[in-house]
Amino acid sequence: MIPMVDLKSQYQFLKTEIDAAINGVLSSASFILGKNGSLLESEVADYHSIGNAVGVGSGTDAIILALDACGIEQGDEVITTPFTFIATSEAIVRLNAIPVFVDIERDTFNIDPQKIEEKITTKTKAIIPVHLFGHPADMDSIMKIARKHNLKVIEDCAQAFGAEYKGKKVGTFGDCGSFSFFPSKNLAGYGDGGMVITNNDETAGIVRMLRNHGSMEKYHHSILGYNSRLDEIQAAIIRVKLKRIDEFNEMRRECAEIYRANIDCDDVILPTEGENCSHVYHQFTIRSKNRDLIANALRKNNIACAIHYPIPLHRQEVFSHYRSEEFVESDLASKEVLSLPISPELTKDEALFISSIVNRWKSHQTNEGANNGQDN
Repeated sequence: MIPMVDLKSQYQFLKTEIDAAINGVLSSASFILGKNGSLLESEVADYHSIGNAVGVGSGTDAIILALDACGIEQGDEVITTPFTFIATSEAIVRLNAIPVFVDIERDTFNIDPQKIEEKITTKTKAIIPVHLFGHPADMDSIMKIARKHNLKVIEDCAQAFGAEYKGKKVGTFGDCGSFSFFPSKNLAGYGDGGMVITNNDETAGIVRMLRNHGSMEKYHHSILGYNSRLDEIQAAIIRVKLKRIDEFNEMRRECAEIYRANIDCDDVILPTEGENCSHVYHQFTIRSKNRDLIANALRKNNIACAIHYPIPLHRQEVFSHYRSEEFVESDLASKEVLSLPISPELTKDEALFISSIVNRWKSHQTNEGANNGQDN
């Protein structure tokens, strides 16, 4: 079976360093807010050429704490995309704020800046662009709108560590950037973890208090906070992988180029890479009106695939009580997208084999498959 991401092979490649890092934490008996967490924060801040990085418990928490630190409160409206993982909007609602959806661009799957201003009201306080699948959003246009209307910008970079827009790392354009270290991410731990980056020292200080029960000094609590600390074992593992993040991202880009050069099928639209953008291919997501049948052919040949995402957020039951409308591009994407395996460990032969199945998907359909090629 060719997996979406080959975490076992990656561990074997990094085994000596990973094991040493974990054993170092175990030997130190320092598991929370220790040396590795502090060093990782410094290293991530240096990598992004930004003033502050604060480790937190998950990528979801990173968005919640960033919004909270930026002053988002009950009843405030936060503009974001309906075509992403639920964590982005879930974070907004956790603060009793209101998610306001804006449809996506067809080619990048990212929020369409041309449609943002029509959604701005007197209650609008922030925008959360998502750099979906590793492709940077149009940050020039988004920041221009934000400055015009005095809005905070929290970049959701969960899928885009190392991606660049006009030569600058994503996460460094807005007030805060939020990251996830979930195991499948480009830069990942072996459990949950996240990080907030910002050039604003005051905002960083608030995030540091929020992650630790509103405290900077033990048993002294200045504000109501959360329990959201990045643990030392995860920090130690992520530090090992951070040294190779640019190398690993480049390997993903090489996999993407193999797909581009070899997938040639009238039924399939390949992902684009915008001008002045450096895509890091957390996902290589094609689209096709025959998506389910292509998925069926891949699975018959022991190739994993995934739909990111089958139900846009504006159609999720949990958000049914918010004002909603039709989002044509998000709805269409949900019916057509299919993510192929991509990782630094994917071999050229595997990528060529996957390409061949996509190209010849019709020949892999039985009568049963043609009638029942639904994604499960």
